[in-house]
Amino acid sequence: MTVLVYDDVYLKHDTGSHPECAHRLRVIMAHLKHSKILEQMKRMKPRCATIEEIMLVHDGKYVFEIERMCKAGGGKLDSDTVVSRDTFDVARYAAGGVETAVDAVMNGETDNALALVRPPGHHARRGQGMGFCIFNNVAIAAKYLQSRHGVGNVLIVDWDVHHGNGTQEIFYRDGSVCYFSVHRWPFWPGSGTHEETGQEAGQARTWNRPVAVDGGRNAFLGAFQEGLAEALGSFTPEFILISAGFDAYENDPVGGLGLQIGDFKYMTDLVVSAADKHCGGRLVSVLEGGYDLRDLGPCVEQHVLGLLHK
Repeated sequence: MTVLVYDDVYLKHDTGSHPECAHRLRVIMAHLKHSKILEQMKRMKPRCATIEEIMLVHDGKYVFEIERMCKAGGGKLDSDTVVSRDTFDVARYAAGGVETAVDAVMNGETDNALALVRPPGHHARRGQGMGFCIFNNVAIAAKYLQSRHGVGNVLIVDWDVHHGNGTQEIFYRDGSVCYFSVHRWPFWPGSGTHEETGQEAGQARTWNRPVAVDGGRNAFLGAFQEGLAEALGSFTPEFILISAGFDAYENDPVGGLGLQIGDFKYMTDLVVSAADKHCGGRLVSVLEGGYDLRDLGPCVEQHVLGLLHK
């Protein structure tokens, strides 16, 4: 069984005319309903993460500044990152939605889960939101797994076309969380080189596989398969989290790296197989990027088919 965590609360994060918009979730949900994939999933509503859970990762000063800014009507954290009056609460539900998915897996209610949440998270640093991201949903989930459920080693797999600089930074000195990313490079945000491998206890716990734009689809998929195998060769996870971005898709207007719709099932199959082998199938996937509104739904459908072992 695969759980789907979703609620219309995520539509209340108002970004105006922006690639990261509420319509992303509308088209995904409409497509999953039309393709009858929803009938094969168990639906769950998210809970709201507590401030204390958000602060497992983020500085309190930053958290309360976001709350203050939203209560004042919203604005911009930077040229790309918008907050509205409801964003603080919605972002707490995004983090809490991933925690809901984690609880469902850890409590044995499901084999794995997909959290269709927004705003996305993997660019959010401890004290700074950026790249459309407010709170780092995946990073919070990793620390929640450890603090609430006593999980030791957590593997984060990130296939968004943009490097998850926030996630990497948060765990760069943490030997209990392995971060593996395949992404376009050189590209925004400018991090994610081969040489960035971690420090102190986190040495050799960061695995970056940057792919040049002229490498395209084959280079991306090859780097993903090889890099995942290398990371798992030196790190045994007790739980796997996916930062599932769909902006490496060939027609994505923000990123794009030549991936075809079916490639998202291929990558999902690899991660699901790794979860089955190493951690009893315990896996939660979290929506990050993906901005082609025509084909975002079919891309997510392929991802779900992989989670369902289809």
